[in-house]
Amino acid sequence: MKRMNVHFLRGLALRLAVWLVVLVLVPALALADLEIRFMNVGQGDCTIVECDGKAMIIDGGPADVSGFLYSYIRNDLKLRHVDVVISTHPHADHVGGLGAVLNAVPADVVYSPVTRWDSAGFRSLLRYADRQGTPVVVPETGDVLELGGATVTILSCIRDISGWGSTSVNDMSIVVRIDYGRTAFIIAADAEFAAEQMMLSSGLPLNADVLRIGHHGSRTATCEEFLEAVSPSYAVISCGQGNDYGHPHRSTLSRLQKRNITLFRTDLQGNILCRSDGKNVAFSTDWQARTSVYAAPQTGS
Repeated sequence: MKRMNVHFLRGLALRLAVWLVVLVLVPALALADLEIRFMNVGQGDCTIVECDGKAMIIDGGPADVSGFLYSYIRNDLKLRHVDVVISTHPHADHVGGLGAVLNAVPADVVYSPVTRWDSAGFRSLLRYADRQGTPVVVPETGDVLELGGATVTILSCIRDISGWGSTSVNDMSIVVRIDYGRTAFIIAADAEFAAEQMMLSSGLPLNADVLRIGHHGSRTATCEEFLEAVSPSYAVISCGQGNDYGHPHRSTLSRLQKRNITLFRTDLQGNILCRSDGKNVAFSTDWQARTSVYAAPQTGS
C-alpha cells in the first residue's frame, strides 16, 4: 500500500509539474511579439512587419537600395517567404526596390492600387510577380486580412482620386491599420489631405498608438483633424538625410510636438524597430539622434 502511495504521489507531482509549465509558457506563446521595422532607405519608404512567423513588406524604397534590401531580407531577417507585399502607390521612392524584395523571397500576394503603371520600378515589380505566379490585387477600403495574431485593415485605397478633389498620385496610397492585442499602428504611406479626409469620413477606426506619418512629413499631409482622430503616442517619419524636398516640414513637426507625440526619424536614427506584446509598445533605433527630432530643414514642402 505504501509503495502504491509513493508511485501515485510521484505521478501526481509529475503531472502537476507539466501543468505548471503549460500554465506558465502557453500564455506567453499564445501572443508572440509583433515586430515592425521602419527601414532607413533614404528618401523613400519600406516597412517590414513580422508576427507569429508571418511577414508583410510594405513598399521597397527607391531602386538604389535594392541590393541592401535583398541582403537584409535574406541574411539578416532570414526570411524565405512573405505572406503579403504592399505597393502603396507607384512612385519610384516606394516601388523601386520591390522587385528586389520579390527576387529575395516569394510572396503569396501583392496589393497595389493599380495593376499597370508606366515606370521602370513598377514594371520590375510586375516582372518578378509574374515569374513567381504571384497575383497583383487591387484591394478595397475596409478589406481585412490576418497576419499571424495581427489583424490588418485597409483604411484607404482610392482608385479615382478626382472624386475627392485630388490630382495627386500620393492620395492613391494604400493605408493600413495593424491591430495586435490592445495595440494599433497606422502606416500612412504618402496619403495627403484628400485621402485623410476620406479616412475621416469612412467610419473605420483610426485611433492608434503609432502613426507612420504620411508623405515623409510633408506639409501636405497629417492635417489637424486626422492627427486628432488617430491621437498617437508615437510617430515615425521616413525620409532621407539632406533630401531635396526639405522633409519633414516644420508645420508637420510643430503639430506633433504640440501634442507631445514621441517622434522617431529614419534620417536621424537609422532603422527603427517597434515591438508590441499586445499590451505595450517599445522602440529601439540604430543610433541616437544628434539633433532634435523636431528640428526642421530651412526650406521644403
